[in-house]
Amino acid sequence: MNLKTKLTLMLVLIFNISLFAQDGYQLSGTVTDEGNMPIPGVNVLVVGTTRGAATDFDGKFLLDVNSGDVLQISYVGYIKQIVTITDQQTLNITLAEDAAELDEVVVVGYGSQKKSDITGAVSSVKSADLTAFPVLNAEQALQGRAAGVVVQSNNGGEPGAPISIKIRGNTSINASSSPLIVVDGFVGASMPQANDIQSMEVLKDASATAIYGSRGSNGVVLVTTKKGKSGKLVVELNSTYAINSISNELDILNADEFADYQNQIRTNNGVSSAYNQGDSDTDWQDLIYRSGSTQNHQLSFSGGSEKINFYASANYFKQEGILINSDFERATFLTNVDAQVTDKLKLGMNLFGSRGTKNGAATQSNGSVSAGGDDVITLAMRYAPDQGVYNEDGTYNYGNTVGDPVDNPYAVAKERIDETKADDFRANFYANYDILENLTFKTTFGLSTENSTRGIYLPSVLTQTAGGDNGRASVETDRETSVLSENYLTYTKEIGKGNLTVLAGYSYQKTVNENFYTEATGFISDSFSYYGLSSATNVLTPDSSISTVEIQSQFGRLNYDWDDKYLITATVRRDGASNFAENEKYAIFPSGALGWKLSNEDFLKDSETISNLKLRASYGVTGNPSIGAYESLARFETLYASSNGETVSAITPEQAANPDLKWESSYQANFGVDVAFLNNRISFSVDYYNIDTKDLILTDNTITEYLGYTGDDILANIGEINNRGFEFAINTRNITNDNFSWSTDFNIAFNKNEVVNLANGADLFFDATPSYWSHDRSYVLREGEEVGLFWGYEYEGVYQGNDLPEGTATLSGGVAGDPLFADLDGSGDITSADRTTIGNPNPDFTFGFTNNFSYKNFDMSIFFQGSQGGDIFNLTDSQLTNGDANTTKKYYNNAWTSTNTDTNDPRVGNNSNREVSSRFVEDGSYIRLKNIAIGYNLPSDVIEKFGLEALRFSVSAQNLLTFTSYSGLDPEVNYYGRGGDNNTSANTAQGFDFGNYPTVKSVNFSLNLKF
Repeated sequence: MNLKTKLTLMLVLIFNISLFAQDGYQLSGTVTDEGNMPIPGVNVLVVGTTRGAATDFDGKFLLDVNSGDVLQISYVGYIKQIVTITDQQTLNITLAEDAAELDEVVVVGYGSQKKSDITGAVSSVKSADLTAFPVLNAEQALQGRAAGVVVQSNNGGEPGAPISIKIRGNTSINASSSPLIVVDGFVGASMPQANDIQSMEVLKDASATAIYGSRGSNGVVLVTTKKGKSGKLVVELNSTYAINSISNELDILNADEFADYQNQIRTNNGVSSAYNQGDSDTDWQDLIYRSGSTQNHQLSFSGGSEKINFYASANYFKQEGILINSDFERATFLTNVDAQVTDKLKLGMNLFGSRGTKNGAATQSNGSVSAGGDDVITLAMRYAPDQGVYNEDGTYNYGNTVGDPVDNPYAVAKERIDETKADDFRANFYANYDILENLTFKTTFGLSTENSTRGIYLPSVLTQTAGGDNGRASVETDRETSVLSENYLTYTKEIGKGNLTVLAGYSYQKTVNENFYTEATGFISDSFSYYGLSSATNVLTPDSSISTVEIQSQFGRLNYDWDDKYLITATVRRDGASNFAENEKYAIFPSGALGWKLSNEDFLKDSETISNLKLRASYGVTGNPSIGAYESLARFETLYASSNGETVSAITPEQAANPDLKWESSYQANFGVDVAFLNNRISFSVDYYNIDTKDLILTDNTITEYLGYTGDDILANIGEINNRGFEFAINTRNITNDNFSWSTDFNIAFNKNEVVNLANGADLFFDATPSYWSHDRSYVLREGEEVGLFWGYEYEGVYQGNDLPEGTATLSGGVAGDPLFADLDGSGDITSADRTTIGNPNPDFTFGFTNNFSYKNFDMSIFFQGSQGGDIFNLTDSQLTNGDANTTKKYYNNAWTSTNTDTNDPRVGNNSNREVSSRFVEDGSYIRLKNIAIGYNLPSDVIEKFGLEALRFSVSAQNLLTFTSYSGLDPEVNYYGRGGDNNTSANTAQGFDFGNYPTVKSVNFSLNLKF
């Protein structure tokens, strides 16, 4: 080969190598912070393309690149880096914290702010906290996560039970105290799945909530769902499965003990015949409970380009309850699409939909034994254990031997049908247009509809509740449709050393509620359940209604930041609502706040100890319009009357018009301090608040009966209530190094409420006991006292015979062994005049405590939640010591006898007759290990072989341990009593325990896959 040929071949080889070098290849890299800790979720984007990647849990990424590509590496709170690729195969990047961006951006009403610029009281809950364990509703995940926010299930661990949220106590008595939920800008939306939530902010003081005016008095929960990001398509699967069990059972008597107990009662009551013991020994609690399960599966897709991005998810949730025949199943979807149409115009769409089916067992008895109102939980405790489930012919045994005739608890659990089907759909569209460089206009239009149908069927085999009727069925349908249109301008401008932001807008929302209810009895067959109403022989008079409420508003807000030191926020909103009276349809709700960043002053800005110090103060007025439509109008009710011997329809006045019925208004002051030390390794916030809610909407008990109005719930503005308290929140990064980290979050809140004013200063009495308790008063509202104090007799121990201790008496006919009560009026007898306040259900404080640990690819989280103070009225214990039911072994073993006089428990069969007394008031304090979780993230070099971006396994346990002195099933109680079956908005009936669905103990296994 000559020299020329050799040179030619070499040039060809060099040229081919050069071409090969210019072809694409896969770049691997790692992104860490200045402490050499990996940063997950960092965006790595090839500038000018749609190619990109995100770092995994180890801070690693893989990306197809070409020599000469320019990469942009960015993450919130860190300085963005630009890197040009020059044939390197690996890339290690260290991101430095950006002091200007390190403050996380917090969503506020109609906008967002840096957390350091906020002047109001706002708590942020991390997405990781919301998904720490499987929950049906994201509201449940809020419990213990934010100071001053009390979250409680309507009915313990019942599948699909509604959730009650209260922020800074009860700010109302008759109207709702539930906060306003705003999801992606839609006011009054239902909460999405926790896995779909990007961030959640809780607005607590008037400075933060006044932008929502008439609906901000109870606080606002702002939810932002996940969005797509520019870069490659990301597919994520989250799958969990939990095994559930009952956390506690009452220790009650077996058959032999029960027979002996009944014989003692007979002896004490002078009955000579012995109790005829049955031939069974049935543990009714074991029969109605089972092992349950929860599964939750979510698949999401997200991605996009510089012009458009999207996020879509589908979720399936199913829970088999620990009470037989109770379960909940729901499927949901969520779609977010955002498109940058032009340099000035951005469009977006949010769609949400769900379909759920709830099968509910009978719980929380209202005491209506003969109409299907008794519940499985208390029936299992009351029913005689010496009776079997079935008779010899296979029919259900209804041979309960003591007390009222009641249905077999197992039959009620198995045969009663209570099914609710609910559909929820929401569509929200927006357009954002940059009119000028500093002026933007945003318009939104949304529509939501919620439909539910609840069908109940009591078959004739339930002899006490439906046997005489040959089956009983009811069907209720509800539909709520809401239309929302909001339009607002935002202007931003740098003025000297200051930054000005001005917001002005208009909102209109219309909500229509429709309801239909019908009931029927007398069915030829039970086969068709509540679907066979046409076969009923007796269809009761149906009922239907429709109501419309419109709210139109104008609102504005001004934020001014001078030299990153001095902050001013001013907000005003004017609302008009159709459900208020002719003279009071409109109201104005202003607020103002000041902030001072002392840490940016010259005397502190170079401090190595104090990294942040800010003072906040705010004052404002918010409103509460949570009453039904037409409450201020004159109303009539129908009645049957006789004319010339014939029945005719007639009407009678129900209430007079009140042209001056207006909003409840909350006057709120808040003072706060935010402090951080040692480069934010320790951060601390404290807030003090005072809320005066005036013009309370209460029943007017001053209207005299001779005026002829039949209504007993005529409303007027006649009361005032006060809430005040402290909130503390602390976060510490205790250890941070290459392999191990440990951080702690702790919050605690103290709230004190007081009834300041009632009509004519008169006490208001209510009752939350079941209807067969034969009492009319069990709690009271009294000026100068906290809300909902228990009302009854003061228990003084057991009467030992002979002379009564001074200042005490028994109920009529009392003998040795009977209960002693305080004789407050000195009459020598116990009468209604001796009733007094006997307990306070309001807790002294609530708290949450979380520790997060990580070691290499392992992590662990331990979360405690609890409440201190807050009495519980144990109605279950009152029932089980009455003598006409089974009882607890504690009472059976400790009850007074002539040989056991040193006891605080009266004799069995005493004459107390389910008295409402302090004997059954217990301390409801508790500390609960709410969640403990251990997770493992597979290393990137392992999962890369399978084409995965992330793979995580975790196991967690919920409600494993509860430390409490309360003797009932669970200290988290929420019984509403005979007043109804929905206690999510009850403000005064607090701390009662009877027939609640038990709290569930769970072990959960989770898998997270990301492609």
